[in-house]
Amino acid sequence: MNPLSLILGFLPLIAFNVLAGRVANNGIAWGALVALAVALINMAITRPRWPPKIINLISAGLFLVLTLIGFFGNRSIDGWLFDWASGLITLTLGLLLLVTMPIMPFTEQYARESVSREYWGTPTFKKVNRVLSLAWGFAIVAIGLSSIAVAVLDERANSTSDTSLLDLILNWVVPIGILVFMVRLTAKYPDRVRKAAAASHEALAESAGPAESAGPSSASAST
Repeated sequence: MNPLSLILGFLPLIAFNVLAGRVANNGIAWGALVALAVALINMAITRPRWPPKIINLISAGLFLVLTLIGFFGNRSIDGWLFDWASGLITLTLGLLLLVTMPIMPFTEQYARESVSREYWGTPTFKKVNRVLSLAWGFAIVAIGLSSIAVAVLDERANSTSDTSLLDLILNWVVPIGILVFMVRLTAKYPDRVRKAAAASHEALAESAGPAESAGPSSASAST
């Protein structure tokens, strides 16, 4: 699985979090509209188009709702969205990725693009994608909670010229660190599992070999 193709699925969320509160009037609404457009473009260029990627569907739905609320809400709603939208949208996306795992781990849709169909049902393939989807889901939840903490502590920077150390750490340093870790995990974990499975099969084959060769000897000795 190519981690960069997986990152494309999170591009709407990344675009929204970068733009939210950093554009002029209706910043949240415009940020959500851009994120919605990116999600729709992802759906249009993804092959195969059907079934659509779970993360694209969730992102499009979330940002469509947020766009409508942002543009048609009043000033008090705009102020509330400025503080809370980024964290709540991120948290919701992470939770929905976890909730949809019984249907299909979302990383499996990306893994199928580079793995032959004959391996889709193997225990190794299923295990890799369960673990990675679970890890990504919790990682996005953690990023959402980090952003919500900024809102709870009222430390969100109000403009590009405003500075807040806590906002910088929780809204930028922590998310970037988590994403870098997850990209590395996505790149390395499948190979680690495959090597462990291969080593396990070799060990079983070696242990079965002496037992099979000892079988006839024991039988002759008993006769």
